[in-house]
Amino acid sequence: MGAGDGGTTVKRRFCSFTKDDFLPEESFQSWGNYAQALKETFPRLKDRVLTRSHDDTELNEVRARSQHDMKKNLTWWDLIWFGIGAVIGAGIFVLTGLEAKEEAGPAVVLSYVVSGISAMLSVFCYTEFAVEIPVAGGSFAYLRVELGDFVAFIAAGNILLEYVISGAAVARSWTSYFATLLNHDPEDFLIIAHRLSDDYNHLDPIAVVVICVICVLAVYSTKGTSRFNYVASIIHVAVILFIIIAGLTQADTANYTPFSPFGTRGVFKASAVLFFAYIGFDAVSTMAEETKNPARDIPIGLVGSMTITTLTYCLLAVTLCLMQPYKKIDENAPFSVAFEAVGMNWAKYIVAFGALKGMTTVLLVSAVGQARYLTHIARTHMVPPCLAYVHGKTGTPIYATMVMLAATAVIAFFTKLSILSNLLSISTLFIFMLVSVALLVRRYYVSGTTSTVDRNKMIVFIVLILASSIATSTYWGISDGWIGYVVTVPIWFSATLGLKLFVPHARNPRLWGVPLVPWLPSASIAINVFLLGSIDGKSFMRFGVWTVFLLVYYFFMGLHASYDTAKRDGEKTAKVRKLEEGNETFVPVSGEGEKSTAADFKDNKASGT
Repeated sequence: MGAGDGGTTVKRRFCSFTKDDFLPEESFQSWGNYAQALKETFPRLKDRVLTRSHDDTELNEVRARSQHDMKKNLTWWDLIWFGIGAVIGAGIFVLTGLEAKEEAGPAVVLSYVVSGISAMLSVFCYTEFAVEIPVAGGSFAYLRVELGDFVAFIAAGNILLEYVISGAAVARSWTSYFATLLNHDPEDFLIIAHRLSDDYNHLDPIAVVVICVICVLAVYSTKGTSRFNYVASIIHVAVILFIIIAGLTQADTANYTPFSPFGTRGVFKASAVLFFAYIGFDAVSTMAEETKNPARDIPIGLVGSMTITTLTYCLLAVTLCLMQPYKKIDENAPFSVAFEAVGMNWAKYIVAFGALKGMTTVLLVSAVGQARYLTHIARTHMVPPCLAYVHGKTGTPIYATMVMLAATAVIAFFTKLSILSNLLSISTLFIFMLVSVALLVRRYYVSGTTSTVDRNKMIVFIVLILASSIATSTYWGISDGWIGYVVTVPIWFSATLGLKLFVPHARNPRLWGVPLVPWLPSASIAINVFLLGSIDGKSFMRFGVWTVFLLVYYFFMGLHASYDTAKRDGEKTAKVRKLEEGNETFVPVSGEGEKSTAADFKDNKASGT
C-alpha cells in the first residue's frame, strides 16, 4: 500500500505498517494541515453530499487500490450455496419458537412469508446493482454511485454493525447448541465474571475459538470457503429435511387452532423480528467481484437461494406448530424440545447437530461478506486504506477479514444473546430501503442526460413514496383503525404511478434488470419502512447512538480522507484528459501502472474519485 498516494505498490512484511498506511492523505500530514481541513469541513461535506461516483470508477480505479485482484472463481452454484449458507442459521432455530409463542402463534408461517417477500424484493434490487457494478463493496458501492459518499458511508457503517452484532449472536448460539449436543445445559460452557454487570458477565470463550477458526478459513481461500460451505450446507439441508419429515409424522392438526391468536398485528410484529432470519443474502452481492459471469450467475444465485430459503422457513414453521401447541413451544430450543415432547428424545441431537452446521456456514459467509464491505470502504479512504489490501497469493482481503472478526469475537465474548438480538434487523431494513431508493434514482436520473424538470419531478415522487410509507408505518404503530390507510396508501400508489408516467427512463440496465420498475422497488421501500415501524423503540435508540458515532468519525476523519483522495484522483484524471485527449497512453491508475487510454477516462465521470 502506498504511503502518500494511497495506491503505489510497496513490498513489505506481513503486518508491517507505518503511519502512512493508516493516514496517507494530505490533511493528516501535519497538525497544521489537519486544522485547515477542519476549517473546511462544511464545504468539503457539501462536496461529498452532492458528489456521486461512477460505475467505471468503482470497477477500475477504486478496485485497483487493493494492489491485487480478487480471484474470479465463483459460479451460480457457489452463489446459491453461499446464499443458503448465509441465511439458514440461528434465526430459524432460535427466533421461530419465541415469535410463535409470544407474537403470532401458528400464523408465524405468515410472518415468514411477509419477511420473505420483503427480502425477495430487496434481492431483486441488489441483483441489478451486483450485475451492473460487480465489486466487493455491495450496497456501499451502489449507494456511492447513486446517492453519494455521505449516504453511502452512513449506510455502510450500519451494515458493518449489523454484521458484527449478528456474527456475535450466532457465535454465542453456536456455544449453546454445542452444549446441548454434548447433553449439557446451554450455559454450562460459559464463564461467569461476577465483577462485571449482568448483561456482560457471561463470558463465552468457545465463541471466540469458533470465530478464530472461521477467520482462518475466510482468509485462506474464497473458493475453498465455497467448497466447505456447500458441503456443510448440503448436510444442513439433509438435517432440515429430517426435521420436516420426522416432525410431520408427529403432526396434530388440533395444534393449529387457533391459527392466529394474536391477530394481524402479531403477524407483522413477528415478521419484523423474523427478518433477522433472512439477514445475510446481501453478503452474496459482495462476492460479485469474484464471480466468473455476473450477468448470469448473480441472478440465479441470489433469487434461487432466497426462494429455497423462504420455502424452507415456511415448512419448518408449519412443522413446529403442528408438533406442539404454540403456548408450549420452548423459546430457546424449540425444535429439540418439540421432539422430546412427542417422545423422540434421540432426535434432539440431530437437531442440535443441524443447528451447529447452519450457524457455522452463516458465520463463514458473514465473515467473507463483511470483509469485502470493509475492503471497498477502505479503497475510498473513508477508513484506513491498509484495510483494502488483497493478498497476492490467496486473493482475499486479509486485514479487513481479521479486523472485522476481531470485533465480532470481542462482542461475542462479553455480550449476552438477549442484548445482541435487540440490535439486529433495524440496520438491515434501513440499508435495504436505501438500496431500493438508489435503484429508482439509477433508472430515472443520469447526470447530463436528465433535464432539471424531470430530475425535480423524480425527487418529488420519491419523497412522496418515502413520506407515505413512513406515514403508513406510523399509523400502524399508533392506531388500530383503518382511516389513515385510505390516505397514505393512495398517495404511495399515485406517487409510484406518477414516476412511471411522468418521468422518462434515463438509463436501462445493460445486462440484467429488475422487472416492474418503479413498482417493485417502490413496494420494497414501502414494506421495509413498514417493518421498521414494528421494531421496538430501544432498538431505534441504539441505532441513533451508533449513527451519531459514525457522524463524529466521519466529520473528523473519514470526510477529509475521502475528500483528499477524490481531489487527488480528480486532478490526475483531468491532467490525462488535457494532455492526451483521444490518444492512447500509459497512465498509472492508482499507482498500478496499468495501460489505459484517454478514452477510458472520458467515460469515467467519477466525481467521487
